[in-house]
Amino acid sequence: MPATLAPPETADVADLKDHAHQLRRLMMEMTRGKGEGYLAQGLGIADTLAALYFHELRHDPANPAWAARDRFLLSTGHYSIAMYAVLAASGYLDEDELPTYGLNGSRLPMSTFDITPGIDIVGGSLGQGLGQAVGMALGLRLDGSPARVFCEFSDGELDEGSTWEALMSGATFGVDNLVALVDCNGIQADGPVTVAIEPVADKLRAFGWDTREVNGNDMQQLTDALAASREQDGRPKAIVLRTTPGFGVPTIMARPRAHFVRVSDDEWGDFMEELESNR
Repeated sequence: MPATLAPPETADVADLKDHAHQLRRLMMEMTRGKGEGYLAQGLGIADTLAALYFHELRHDPANPAWAARDRFLLSTGHYSIAMYAVLAASGYLDEDELPTYGLNGSRLPMSTFDITPGIDIVGGSLGQGLGQAVGMALGLRLDGSPARVFCEFSDGELDEGSTWEALMSGATFGVDNLVALVDCNGIQADGPVTVAIEPVADKLRAFGWDTREVNGNDMQQLTDALAASREQDGRPKAIVLRTTPGFGVPTIMARPRAHFVRVSDDEWGDFMEELESNR
């Protein structure tokens, strides 16, 4: 996308699906090299990242410091495997660097850090991303910038009081240049999300956010919701993403505990065949 242009009104859904599949393939190869990683979450969020980086976000890999660029904040830093895949696919990283994911001394740690090109915040201390996003959106507005801020955070982060404080602040200050992307995949480190956070969308609306709820693995629904989020009417925007951990690889989707995936060498061939047959 040229750096000076807003996203087109009509998304090429088929092309974006191809991008999402490529991101999943890159993530599988990154995990294959070491047999473990936060793969299930990455596979689940791939459609969202494809829709953002190849359609919605105004950004320019050749000019990463471009002042008017949109910002994307990944609060769930352990989703880094998906972030590195999209940064490589969109030109911020060389794909040859991806096999260093999670290795000592790598620029691609298992939880995001600001040593990685294209990463705007340190992720991993969960519950912190949305507060930073509200502050960033306020700062951009005060500077008269046309840039928008997109912040992904998870349903598990709704356990954190700091997230709800940020939700209240965003509505209070009317940061309509902010879009929250709430990944509701139903899992946490120790198993399913058990805190009574539902109905998430209704609660966000009650907090003053213009909110939509979509199947986060349906590209048409995603792009429609992102297009609707462009309206600046004094309310921050939220998109509740119902994603499936391991999406695209049924064996991983069926795992009861998929927060951190460990895979033996003899499973990879079957996993890759599943991915290719479910594109």
